Order: sequence, then structure tokens, then C-alpha cells
Amino acid sequence: MVRLPRNLTIPLLWRTRRTSFSHSYVSAVETPQKERPNFDFKAYMLEKSKSVNQALDKAVPLRDPLEIHKAMRYSLLDGGKRIHPIPCISACELVGGQESTAMPVACAVEMLHAVSLMQDDLPSMDNDDLRRGKPSNHKAFGESVTILAADALIALAFEHVAAMSTAAGEVPPLVTVRAIQELARSIGSQGLVAGQFLDLTSEGSLEIGSEGLESIHVKKSGPLLEASAVIGAMLGGGSNEEMEMLRKFGRCVGLLYQVVDDILDVTKSTQELGKTAGKDLAADKITYPKLMGIEKSREFAQKLNMDAWAMLSEFDQEKAAPLFALVNFATHRQK
Repeated sequence: MVRLPRNLTIPLLWRTRRTSFSHSYVSAVETPQKERPNFDFKAYMLEKSKSVNQALDKAVPLRDPLEIHKAMRYSLLDGGKRIHPIPCISACELVGGQESTAMPVACAVEMLHAVSLMQDDLPSMDNDDLRRGKPSNHKAFGESVTILAADALIALAFEHVAAMSTAAGEVPPLVTVRAIQELARSIGSQGLVAGQFLDLTSEGSLEIGSEGLESIHVKKSGPLLEASAVIGAMLGGGSNEEMEMLRKFGRCVGLLYQVVDDILDVTKSTQELGKTAGKDLAADKITYPKLMGIEKSREFAQKLNMDAWAMLSEFDQEKAAPLFALVNFATHRQK
């Protein structure tokens, strides 16, 4: 059972434990990767993905209206990498919480991620007919059904989080409210929506420099991963300092993921990616390879890798192993 502390000094923030942070700051740059604990990330991902998939399957059963629920399940249960729920579960466990406590939010994050992909593929957005090697949602069900299914997933995501306090009573209501606030902010006009808008309106622009491009990518890919990590720590009873470090960690990983996406878009084939390759180039979008070249983009990705590792340096290294491995996966993935 998660409990609110007796003395709550900051509204809506809570903790069941507090980690003592040392005054010295150890950068990941100074800590060779070989010194990190051995960790089987593949096995970990298979285990956590199985748990998330089972929870998502239960959350979205086939029922009337059948076509809407088919479309919801089509994008939600299509074998995605489940990267977005992992920070929530791992951060919760890192600060002393349980997977079961984090699972409702982990599922909600994946639902919102699925929505972002469904909308991103629409003809009025990025106009892509392929997603994860199969027809995009609107190609399989039509634009109107896709839009309605996406709306339904957004509503279900927040219903799922709200139920944390009404079902078993495991999570205090104030914590649930804080989690909803964090999640809503991540997808709103200052988060994911802003990133998508800036991405669309920047096509063909020659005035966007590295700072402008970083702003687009941070808002487009970072907010959900950031919220996932922060809420996971919140649910696990993490301290304010822990949540802030994990916020910065999620932001780094989100930007890293998008930089690598830009690189893969111009170095891999459509068959390898499972989506249309070279699409950003064809749409005349500003990307990191276009702005600074492939090699400089790879150097920037490595810098983000080290920055993300640095945000984990104050945590127990064994417990943080899944998050260290997640950073490396994001850096070296091939699709």
C-alpha cells in the first residue's frame, strides 16, 4: 500500500523514502560503460513487454462499437517495442515501488503513444501509409474511424490512471491527480501537440537552426518519456530530487530517440524500418542529418547518451541497470 507521508512540504508531491544524494557529481563520461553491472536488457524487455501487453489486452476488449475497438487494438497491440512504458516501470522499481503500482500509468503512456502514431500517419499530418511494417491505421480502417479510435484511446488513458485511486485504493488520490496533471501536460499545447505543430510548420524553412530543431524534437518525442519516468518515480515514492533527475533523464532519452530516428530515416530502407524511409527528406523537413550531417548527428546522439547516463549516476547502479540499458538501446537501435 502506498501512503502519503506525515509531513508533506510540497503540494501534491509525496514520498515513502528519501535517497541521500552525495555532493560529488559523477558524469557518465567519466564512468566507463564496462564498469556498469551486467544486465540482460533483451530478457528484461521481453518480461516487461509481456506484462504490459497483457494489461493492454485486458484494458481494450473487443466490444461495441466493434470497428472502433478493432482500430484501437490494431495500433495498441501491434507488437511495438514498448519503450515508452519502460521508464515508468523501471523508475518506480528504482525508487522502491512495484511494477503493479506503475502498470496503469505504463499502459496509459502506451495508449497515448499509440495515439501520437495514429495521428502522425494521417494524410493531413505526415501522410504515411506504413507503420511497423503494416498499413497505417487510417489505411486499414479509414480516416474517420482512426480519428475516433484515437479520441477513445486518449479518454481511456486518463480513465485508466484515475482508476488507480478508485479500484484497490493503492494510490492516494492526491498522487493520482498529480500523475494526471503530469500526463496531460506532456501531450498538450506545450508538449506533444506543440512539437507536432512546429514540425509541420517548419517544413521547407531555412531559418531553423540547431536550437529551433532541438525545441521541436524535445517537444515532439520527449514529453511522454519524461512523464513516464517522473510518474513512475512518483508512484514508487521517490523524492523530489529523484523525480527531477529522472525528468532530465526522460528529456535526454526523448531527444536522443528523435536524433537517432532522423539518422535512420536517411540510412535505412523502408523494409528495414517498417515505415517509409526518406520521408522527412522528401517533405523537406529540417532534421539533424540535414542540419549538421550524419557524423555530427551521431556525435550529438552519443553526447545525449552520456547526458542521460549522468542523470542516473546518483542512483543505485544495480537498480538503475534497466534505465542505463534503455539509453544504449535508444542509441544503437536499427529501426
